[in-house]
Amino acid sequence: MKSPTASELLFSAKCFAASMLALYVSLAAGLPRPFWAMMTAYIVASPFSGAVRSKALFRVCGTLIGSAATIVMVPRMANAPELLSLALACWVGLCLYISLLDRTPRSYIFMLAGYTAGLIGFPAVSDPSAIFDTGLARVEEITIGILSATVVHSLLFPQGVGPVLLARLDRAVADAQRWMSDVLKPGAASVPNTHTRLALAGEISELRVMSTHLPFDTSQLRWTASMVHGLHDRLAVMVPLLLAVEDRLEALRAEDPDSLAPWTRVLDDIAAWVAAGRDADPARAAQLRAELAQLQPALAANASWSDILRLNLAQRLDALIEACEDSLELRTNVSTVMQGGAAGYTPHLSPTVLHRDHGMALRSALATVLTILVCCAFWIVTGWPSGAAAPMMAGVACCFFATQDNPVPLIRMFVKWTVISMPVAAFYILCVLPAVHSYEMLALTLAPVFLVGGVFMPRPATAGSSLAFLIGVAGTLSLQDTGTLDIPNFLNSMVAQLFGFIAAAVITSLIRTVGGDWMARRMLRTARREVAQMTRMAPAGPAPTLAARRPRATAASSPAAARDALVRISARMVDRIGLLMPRLAIAHPTPEARAVAVDGLRELRVGLHVAQLCAMRQQLEQAGVALQPLLQKLNGYFGNGGHTHGQAPAPLLDRIDGTLRAVCAAAAVGEARPQAAAVLASMRRDLFPRAAAYQPEIAS
Repeated sequence: MKSPTASELLFSAKCFAASMLALYVSLAAGLPRPFWAMMTAYIVASPFSGAVRSKALFRVCGTLIGSAATIVMVPRMANAPELLSLALACWVGLCLYISLLDRTPRSYIFMLAGYTAGLIGFPAVSDPSAIFDTGLARVEEITIGILSATVVHSLLFPQGVGPVLLARLDRAVADAQRWMSDVLKPGAASVPNTHTRLALAGEISELRVMSTHLPFDTSQLRWTASMVHGLHDRLAVMVPLLLAVEDRLEALRAEDPDSLAPWTRVLDDIAAWVAAGRDADPARAAQLRAELAQLQPALAANASWSDILRLNLAQRLDALIEACEDSLELRTNVSTVMQGGAAGYTPHLSPTVLHRDHGMALRSALATVLTILVCCAFWIVTGWPSGAAAPMMAGVACCFFATQDNPVPLIRMFVKWTVISMPVAAFYILCVLPAVHSYEMLALTLAPVFLVGGVFMPRPATAGSSLAFLIGVAGTLSLQDTGTLDIPNFLNSMVAQLFGFIAAAVITSLIRTVGGDWMARRMLRTARREVAQMTRMAPAGPAPTLAARRPRATAASSPAAARDALVRISARMVDRIGLLMPRLAIAHPTPEARAVAVDGLRELRVGLHVAQLCAMRQQLEQAGVALQPLLQKLNGYFGNGGHTHGQAPAPLLDRIDGTLRAVCAAAAVGEARPQAAAVLASMRRDLFPRAAAYQPEIAS
């Protein structure tokens, strides 16, 4: 075990100072459970002050909602404990379901609203007449703990989330630029690097969630939240573009390597420009796009597969250069604002909705409801004096770990460290606290355990176990009336808590636990259903590009709406890739099996192509190109779940080729015709990567 660092010691000291401040205020105010405030100060603690402040706001709101719900439910159903148990269990399940649909820290509002109702409601069943006073006291204690943590972590050597976020964002941009430089050089791209490169998608999703703390941060970066979100959008757009450029270059090098000879110089120039990073000349981007426009082949009626691939490559490189240019400009603006200057422009932000799984959220809620009901039934039937602690802890355990594919190992870890905390808590309750007669002495007696335990909280490997241990000690202190303690009451309370944890682990393992491979297949099915749904919708409007260009018109204009749709789809696709990567790594440990699984992610990009085609539908149909037959084929294919092995069916390939021939033969319709040909080429490559080359005419 390594020695604690200075930052870990400082964090532990701040956590202990916040908890002691909360304990002092609660004792001075005469609140009945002052240790609740102390425990809350540890629960909301985070190494980053912005995260503490955002959690503080969300947790206070959730606590108020949960307390209000308890005050409404308990008095009305106090004479029907079975009905009250059902109402509280359903409330916790409903709040958990809503919280799981929002993967940002805002989910704390709903999660806290759920299990706070259980923490207040179940112990109040024996004395429902005092529910308002009890609820008010719990809200005051929790709020004091939250505010104490916020004040201490914000004023004493605050560590802002901004610098860490910006450093990770710079690394992500650099990784994307390195990826772009590699794919532009022959032989640089290799299959073993695919998984590592797609891990960038996970980093982008983590950064997007992490940036929700930014408006609450103590650093100057909080004033650049819109620009940071703009950078996320550009990164999300760059991932599918990079995958497309890499695939087109590989296809051209295999099909017609001589056709890339005129492209060598411009590809090298783009790679050099990208490799310059933040020192790249913005004016050079326009020159590179002009050179690409000259190399882009005209779309003839009998255009060859090589011509269409080079047309696609030129368009994707143009969009990629613009995305890089925008990201460089945004990063420069971030630095300018942090130095006290004014931003050159504020990016248009597209509202993004990350991956949501209503089915798994419902299963988690159902497991929580059943666990609480089982504990309540045992409590009511046996008349267990301390039985209220069982549904309380069961609800907390189910809520805490509901985001995991398999919550059972973490629940077991929590149980393990709760059991380890019992002798320490027993020593304090039965031996130490009865001899303590002043606040100063209380702080001194608590310091050794909490200062040592707090050192391990910032470490990812020990954060869960240390927090479980400290919550076990502080929670036990908060659950007991230290004036009338004895060993039977203490053991009774501990057994009730353990019963709740064990019930949560058992029922969760039966209802909620799933494997990583199963979750990966489920996410892919969800993505395919979304594509099928998109094919049944046929919006018409100007053709968008994938570069998320900054709008020249108003945000309400059709082009901006089309661009927003593409950015939303890109963000959700990148988010799904980020969620899938660690699951595929576990399910397919060998590089060969992992490469096959990653190849199946090509289908995730088809949603982008469908959105682009739908946006061009009106213009194409005016030129005599019917998209409906292709959309029906896509709907039939993705509506049936897509494929799990091999390629998509041959009739779909024939329909894509037929639509591509119609686009090539159509009359000129502005930019829609070459854009549609490029989109269809992308769709063909993503669905049929090993198919024979497209033929401009059907062989007789």
